[in-house]
Amino acid sequence: MYLIIVGAGNIGSPLIEIATRGGNEVVVVEKDEEKAEAAAADHDCLVLNDDATEKETLVEAGADRADALISTTDQDATNIMVCLLSKELEIPDVVSVVHNAEHMDIYRRIGVNTMENPQRLIAEYLYRAVMRPSIVDYMRIGEEAEVFEIEVGEDAPIAGKTLQDAASSGLLGGDMLVVAIERDGTGDPITPRGETVIEGGDLVTVYSASGATPEVTDVFGHFGDH
Repeated sequence: MYLIIVGAGNIGSPLIEIATRGGNEVVVVEKDEEKAEAAAADHDCLVLNDDATEKETLVEAGADRADALISTTDQDATNIMVCLLSKELEIPDVVSVVHNAEHMDIYRRIGVNTMENPQRLIAEYLYRAVMRPSIVDYMRIGEEAEVFEIEVGEDAPIAGKTLQDAASSGLLGGDMLVVAIERDGTGDPITPRGETVIEGGDLVTVYSASGATPEVTDVFGHFGDH
């Protein structure tokens, strides 16, 4: 892919590394001279030390060839302006970081894919690590629903039961679904079926409409996560 990345700061720098390592053709636009020089020295890509809120800059960056633009600056006003210009230049996919949730509606009206304030996401992740240490990883969907990974305890109520039995006995409610199972650390997921037996030590990926509440984690044997 041909990617234009705006900003080479705390978010942009690792993004540039990932994108270039993935074999993409990357052009970086960074207004700060020091950051631009660092990006050029550290990554195999074209770096423009210029202002991305100027239409000519995006044209120079190859907007007519770009498959996507990602704006990562720490200012919503800058990101919004960059996104507006990107839409005007008909870049197919435009993505931006959003720092202030109150601005989310503006991005939606522009038609931009967004990622909420990464600092808040990190803070929420750290809080979750303390409050729900049994959860390996998670992703929030909407206001309450979550998809999360959790290891099944040896003495968990669900251990030794088939998914069908767990559902019929009320352990798995109608708003819960086991979507993948990893066993013995092989990394090869098992596709869950009604007759699939959940074993202690399994790493299961679970969808829960109510989130990873204590009532949900109890099912998998983590009674201390309250």
